[in-house]
Amino acid sequence: MSLYEWLLFLHVLAAFAMVAGLAAYGVLVLGRRGDAVRRAVGPAALGLWNAGGLGVLVLGIGLALEVDAYALWDGWILAAIVLWLVAAAAAGPLGRGLRAGATAVDAGRARLLLAVMALATAALLIDMIFKPGA
Repeated sequence: MSLYEWLLFLHVLAAFAMVAGLAAYGVLVLGRRGDAVRRAVGPAALGLWNAGGLGVLVLGIGLALEVDAYALWDGWILAAIVLWLVAAAAAGPLGRGLRAGATAVDAGRARLLLAVMALATAALLIDMIFKPGA
């Protein structure tokens, strides 16, 4: 396999991990679960989200540098980076609050942060699939 194919495969794999982390955060925020579930699902949510998010960013930049038809300053790539930053900015306080315990983050704020993460991630996926302006 070529470098491009490896980068693309790993980039898509990282996107799956990121979405799986988002889904796990959804279980934690939207489900009525006890401490045992939070202790079991919390680390998985954090690990999948962080590894997937970092992989998506690094490998996406690698792809943009590898493919001659793309440049880092293309509008759809800049939009993807901004959407990644928005999702990450919401994930930080949500993850910290959930790690600290259910009382550290109120339910309304947790749902808002999860919604921002979900919307930014969905928009990021749409941007990556359709590449508007490319």
